[in-house]
Amino acid sequence: MNWSVLSNKPFVYLLLIAFNTVLVTAQKSFSDIKNLYPDYNEIIVSNTESYDISIESNGLKIIQDNHFESMILSQNGIINNKESFSYSDLVQLKNYDAYTVVNENGKDKKIKVTQSLEKQSQQSSIFYNDVKERQLVFPNMEPGAKKVYNYQTQFLDPHLLHKFIFGSYMPVQSSVLEVKTDKNVVIDYKIFNDPNNTISYSKTEKKGKWIHRWESSDIKPIKFEQNAPGYLYQVPHIDFYIKEYTVNNKTTPVLGDVAELFNYYRQFVKDLNKTEDADLKALTLEITKDKNTEEEKVKSIFYWVKENIKYIAFENGYEGFIPREASLVFHRKFGDCKDMSSIISCMAQYAGIKNVTVAWIGTRSIPYSYKDLATPSVDNHMIAIYKKDENYIFLDGTDKETRYGIPTAFIQGKEVLFSENDQYKIYPVPTVSADQNKIEENIQLTISGSKLLGTARVDRYGYNRSHTLMQIGDAVNKARLDMIRALVIKGNNKFNLKDFKEENLNNKDLPYSIDYNFELDNYLVKVDKEIYLNLFLDKILEKALIEKDRVAQYEFEYLTQFNSVYTLKIPANYSVKYLPKNFDLENDYLKIKFSYELKGNNLQLTANITLKKMMLNQNDFEPWNETIKKLKTNYNETIILLEK
Repeated sequence: MNWSVLSNKPFVYLLLIAFNTVLVTAQKSFSDIKNLYPDYNEIIVSNTESYDISIESNGLKIIQDNHFESMILSQNGIINNKESFSYSDLVQLKNYDAYTVVNENGKDKKIKVTQSLEKQSQQSSIFYNDVKERQLVFPNMEPGAKKVYNYQTQFLDPHLLHKFIFGSYMPVQSSVLEVKTDKNVVIDYKIFNDPNNTISYSKTEKKGKWIHRWESSDIKPIKFEQNAPGYLYQVPHIDFYIKEYTVNNKTTPVLGDVAELFNYYRQFVKDLNKTEDADLKALTLEITKDKNTEEEKVKSIFYWVKENIKYIAFENGYEGFIPREASLVFHRKFGDCKDMSSIISCMAQYAGIKNVTVAWIGTRSIPYSYKDLATPSVDNHMIAIYKKDENYIFLDGTDKETRYGIPTAFIQGKEVLFSENDQYKIYPVPTVSADQNKIEENIQLTISGSKLLGTARVDRYGYNRSHTLMQIGDAVNKARLDMIRALVIKGNNKFNLKDFKEENLNNKDLPYSIDYNFELDNYLVKVDKEIYLNLFLDKILEKALIEKDRVAQYEFEYLTQFNSVYTLKIPANYSVKYLPKNFDLENDYLKIKFSYELKGNNLQLTANITLKKMMLNQNDFEPWNETIKKLKTNYNETIILLEK
């Protein structure tokens, strides 16, 4: 793009910022910067977003200018020659420019990006959305080269401003958010994950406008860690929002409290399902005709939607907020989370049930409550809810396998926002107790030569049922055998699954059960007249030690309980020489009970482990590890059988 033809002042203003950044960076030689970051292939020199919010006759005009600049530090960094940025129908791209900066004979030279491609943004679990991604390929990459791009967007909806992240997977030298507003525009903001106040804030006045500026420098890279709850729990960031603006002495509220957010959302559902669909109503009455109670009717509707409406996510402009008509969802047999909530609530109305409604909720990847932040950043999901007496049942049709009566795992502990008696209401979603997600396994063992033979049954409840079946899916033959083997494997890699039988695959109200037979070689040890055998064929949580240098919280997907009974038939002419002691432990994290019992010629080990805490914070890591070490010590206990 030819910069000389641009006339937009905010964009030119950002160019000045970018140019000044280049000058400041240039004061340090490449070798100086390389010495500052010896362990990295690339650093972000500058990441800047600048908003200009002004009042026009028909409302607010919101222009955002973005500047990004990084420097390649090593030969390995050269392969990262691509960058991209996103926009959509509601955040429209106005213009952009991109170039590589290389040093030739002591002078910086710009080489324009000519390889550029607009693609549909690919997001997990979303079949189609209107988000487009501009991909840039930077030429002439070499150590010391800089990738620079600038782009300008316009926000069409003042409710939908973006959060600003102070951090990346690379070191960041300078990160700046600047918001320039007319004086009769009021904004507010919340800063998250900055306990050491590394983000500085200033507010100044210039040419009749307020300029709010937040900045941070020398930001360490975000460390990727397994079982982390999500980067928003860890990385410093700002959510700013427009509270109100005043034109001709008339003040228009935008955001700031839950009531305003609710009013914004309510406009998207106020006319939902006003037209009756005779076919959908007839179906509803048919599947509920033999149900005696209101709850039985709701449950039958919920299960019908799960089985017959395929979940496909769509986000296209305001379609990301507006549920589609139940009639459309019914006839085309697919929809997203909003559509699922629409058809469930509509069918409930057809069945004469008034207290089922659509509701907004954030998944666990979002760390805020509605009290923390009453903006669209707080939620990203919709469900239906059913009020039963004074309690609420959460009806999320997007998860095919989760049974009626418990929420989907990814909304546990969150808050749901909905309309009740024409007023908004917020209600907490409970965390499902461990005993509702239990795994119960009974294993009968015999010794045959050097092998251990087993006959077993395992029952999986709650999330352990639904998540297992979702993973297995429709796999058949060898693929299914391999999945079942991975599910029930015992002892070591010599485990041989001889046969299995599954039960309750289609009944969500019953546990998913597997009866199976196996043999295990090279597990028990015979020395002279003694047999050494560790009865813990499954060592739950054995590898759950947390690294000492871990930064992020450690999150489990759900609470669970493991109840295992191992019964060993003692071979003829053998007696028990050594039996380990029983073990009991309970703290904030785990409840553990191991007990050995000799019953005639059968030796029984009962092992119960209950996970009690779903999210571990840094102050939990050390006591958690001490608990796991004690668990592992008892796992290592071995029984000794002696030949008579």
